[in-house]
Amino acid sequence: MASGSDHGLQRIVWKKIKETIIADCRKSEVWKILILDAFTTKLLTSCCKMSDLLAEKITIVEDLYKAREPVPEMKAIYFMSPTAECVKAFIDDFKTKPKYKAAYVYFTDYLPDDLFNKMKLNCAKYIRVCKEINMHFMPQEAQVFSCDNPGAFRSIYSPKSQDKRKTLETLADQLVTLCATLDEYPGVRYKKDGNMENAKILAELVDTKLASHYEMDEGGKKKGKTQAQLLIVDRGFDPVSPILHELTYQAMAYDLIDIQDNIYKYKSKDSSEKQALLNEEDMLWVELRHKHIADVSAQIPKMVKEISASKKQPDGKITISNLAQMMKKMPSFRKQLTEKTVHLQLAEDCMKHYSNNVEKLCKAEQDLAVGSDVEGVKVKDPMRTLLPVLLYPYNTHDKIRAVLLYIFSLSGTTEENLNKLIQHVKIETEQEFILNWKELGVPIITTPSFFSRKPTRRDRSHEEKYNLSRWTPVIKDVMEDAVENKLDTKEWPHQSECPAAWNGSGAVSARQKHKASAQDDRRTGARLIIFILGGMCFSEMRSAYEVTQAVKSCEVIIGSTHTLTPTGLLDDIKALSKGPMETLTIEERSTA
Repeated sequence: MASGSDHGLQRIVWKKIKETIIADCRKSEVWKILILDAFTTKLLTSCCKMSDLLAEKITIVEDLYKAREPVPEMKAIYFMSPTAECVKAFIDDFKTKPKYKAAYVYFTDYLPDDLFNKMKLNCAKYIRVCKEINMHFMPQEAQVFSCDNPGAFRSIYSPKSQDKRKTLETLADQLVTLCATLDEYPGVRYKKDGNMENAKILAELVDTKLASHYEMDEGGKKKGKTQAQLLIVDRGFDPVSPILHELTYQAMAYDLIDIQDNIYKYKSKDSSEKQALLNEEDMLWVELRHKHIADVSAQIPKMVKEISASKKQPDGKITISNLAQMMKKMPSFRKQLTEKTVHLQLAEDCMKHYSNNVEKLCKAEQDLAVGSDVEGVKVKDPMRTLLPVLLYPYNTHDKIRAVLLYIFSLSGTTEENLNKLIQHVKIETEQEFILNWKELGVPIITTPSFFSRKPTRRDRSHEEKYNLSRWTPVIKDVMEDAVENKLDTKEWPHQSECPAAWNGSGAVSARQKHKASAQDDRRTGARLIIFILGGMCFSEMRSAYEVTQAVKSCEVIIGSTHTLTPTGLLDDIKALSKGPMETLTIEERSTA
C-alpha cells in the first residue's frame, strides 16, 4: 500500500480484503480476473492501487455491467453488492455459455436467500466460493467513512418519500458492516429530538442488527460489547456548520471550487488542462487539509523555497511559471514540485474567491453563528448584522446562506419577517431553499408562544482562533463530551449500555502502557464512532481528527450517508418538496 494509506480505515479495509477475498484465491497460483460493480469499484479504489492487485495475481479488473470478452481458461473473482441486478448480471455470465472457468463470489453484505437460491439453481457447478464479507461502506479517509448514499437525504426527509424505513434499514445494515470490519460491538446512543424520530429509529435498528450479527458470529461464540461507543445524530442538530463559509483548506476548496469525485481540475501556465486527485495518497494534502487557508498560503511557498534551496535554485518570488521552469530543468525533483505546484494553484484559487467576496461575508456569518462579535460583545440585533449582506451585490446563493444563519441564530422568525427577507433576496418563487429546513426539524417560522432552548456550548474562549473562524461545529462539543463521559443521558439516551469502563480517557489509556507509538495507542484504545444522518460537512470531519489528536487514548471515527457541500445541501433542501423529476439546482436556476 502507498504510504498515505498506511493507517486508518483504508488500511483496515484493504487488510480485510486481503485476508478474505485474496487469501481464498491465493491457494491457486493462477492469474485471475476481478469483476466489480460501481460500489465495489469505488471501495477498492479508495484503499488500494492496481499495483497492489497485480502483486496478488489479479491481472484484469472488469465492470460487471459492461460487455466483456469470455476468457474460459481463467478464473474470475466477483466482488459485488447483494442486489438483484448484480446477481442477474452474474448469472448471465454463466447461464448459457460460461465466460470463465470458475467463479469466486464475494458480497459486501448479507445476500437474501431468494437471490442465493437463484445463483445455486443457475450456476452452482461454476461457483467455488460464495461468501458475505460485511463491508458495505466507503472508507473515505483515515478516520472518515461514508455510506455513499446521497439519495438517502431525500428518502429520509422528503414528505413525499415512500422508502424512508427501507433506507434506514439499509443504513443500519451498512453501519453493522462498519462495526464488523472494525471488530467492534459498540454501545449505541442517539440524540433525542422532540420533532424527529430518525436517529432513534436508526439506533434501534442498528442495535438489533448488531445483536443478531454477533449472535451468528462464525467463531460460534457470542461476542461481548467492546470498548466502543456509537452515537447517532440527525442532520438538523446543527444546521449552521454545513452552511457557513469555512476557511480551512479542504472545506474551503470543496465549497468554492468545483471539485468532483475528489478531482481538482486546473490550467497550467501553458494553458494545458491538468487534474489532481485529492486523497490520502497525496501526503501534502493530508498534512494541509485541516489548516487555515492563511497558514496554507504561507506554508507552501516556504516548502518550495526549501526544495529550491536544496537544489541550489536562486531564491525569488514563488510563482507557477517559475516552478514550471524549475521542473523542466531538474527532473530529479519534478515529482516533489508537482505535488506542491498543485497545492500552490489550489490555494491561489481559494484565495482569489476569498478576496473577491468571501472575506466580507465571513465577518457577518461568524457574528450570526457565534452570537457575538470579535470582541465577544453579544449581537443584540442580528438584523443589523444581516442587512449589509442583503444590500451588497453578493450572488443569491450567498445571500440565502446569510439569511439562513440569521434565522438559525434566532431559532426561527415570524412569517411576516420571513416574507420580507424572501422578497429582499428575490427568491419568491423558490422559498423552498429556506422553508424546507422544517423537514429536518429546524425551526424556521415561529409563533410568539414558541420557545426553543439553545444548546449550551463549550467555552472555547481560551482557544486561539482566527477572527473569521470562530465557530466550532456542534459535533466537536459532542465528541469531547462523549470522550470525557459528560453526555447528558436525557439528551443522549442509551439504546444499549456501553461497557462501564468506557470513558474515553483515564480508564481507557491506563491499559496501554507498552505500545510502540502514540498512533498505535489510539488505534488499540477505545473508539468513538459518530454517524450523522443526512450528510456530514468537512469541518465536522476535521473535528474527528482534532479530538483524536488532543485525546490520544481514543480514536474518533465519523461517518454519514454522504459528504455535504453548502451548494449541494441547499439544492437537496429545495428538492425535498419536488417530485423526483423536478429538481433544479442553484446553477441551473441562475442560467435559466
